Amino acid sequence: MTEDKGMYRTVRFSQTTITELMIPSYANFGGKIHGGILLSLMDKVAFACASKHSSGYCVTVSVDTVDFLQPIEVGELVAVIATVHYVGNSSMVIGIKIIAENVYTSTVRHTNTSYFTMVSKDQSDKLKKVPGLILETKEEVKNFMDALKRKQMKDFYKNELQKIHEAPITEESISEILIEERCIVAH
Repeated sequence: MTEDKGMYRTVRFSQTTITELMIPSYANFGGKIHGGILLSLMDKVAFACASKHSSGYCVTVSVDTVDFLQPIEVGELVAVIATVHYVGNSSMVIGIKIIAENVYTSTVRHTNTSYFTMVSKDQSDKLKKVPGLILETKEEVKNFMDALKRKQMKDFYKNELQKIHEAPITEESISEILIEERCIVAH
């Protein structure tokens, strides 16, 4: 580390958990909790975690890999746990894990995982440098490496998609690409 250790913070420093009871107004017609309710809770906890790490105002710039692994029921307690997985100059990747608990049966389930990229802003709405990250456990190192790999893959995907948008589209290329797809091009 070339910077002063005071410019670094541990993952534990900013880990944040929000716990909320799932009430009937959060449910869809099937009795399961709306994904939008969960996304809202994830955004709140990501903001709190990133703001704690950066000591400032943060905004969400992207949400990656929102995996809804299992449905959540009305009456369950939901813990939304956020930790900093990666830091750049002004950006942070916040890993979010949702745990649902049925208090009557003591059943605990991991129901959702997501990754939010947040950036820190100063009072002039300019990007603000965030403290580095002190990785204390093997899991924290793994999370950092995973986040770095996801960032590289996201950059690669963005570049590949740009190439596709820039490539000319011909009748032949459309027919070739769509031959195995479930669509019909009506002219």
